Amino acid sequence: MTAQTRRERRRARAKIIVQRAEASPYDQTTSPALVEIRLFETFTGEMVGESPVRALQALRADGSGCLVSLQRFRGRLGSRQGSFVLQGSETVEKGRIKASWFVVPGSGTGELARLRGEGGFEGVFGKSSEGWLEYWFE
Repeated sequence: MTAQTRRERRRARAKIIVQRAEASPYDQTTSPALVEIRLFETFTGEMVGESPVRALQALRADGSGCLVSLQRFRGRLGSRQGSFVLQGSETVEKGRIKASWFVVPGSGTGELARLRGEGGFEGVFGKSSEGWLEYWFE
């Protein structure tokens, strides 16, 4: 495999469904409140698998806010099996979430070793989203 072939970029799309969600406030002394969110998601499409998610949210009184997250995707990306970690930055407004994420360098396992990538997702907060990942291998 040549260096050029390894770095060929591909784009995967996925439907992301939140199967479980739990929020635990940890500082409500003033607004915005600080909340830890635990999610379990499933992916279908060109990313097929599951992912536990941990996020920290700054939650405003109107329900809007921002989050930072880490999640470990386990499953299939394209034709390759393995796992990798995504780091995300999300905003929530009027019940909708919009996010960007990237593959944490060095986190790929199995056939997803040397994976790099970036993308995001948009959808209904706490329910479902449409996601994408532009990825390549180093």
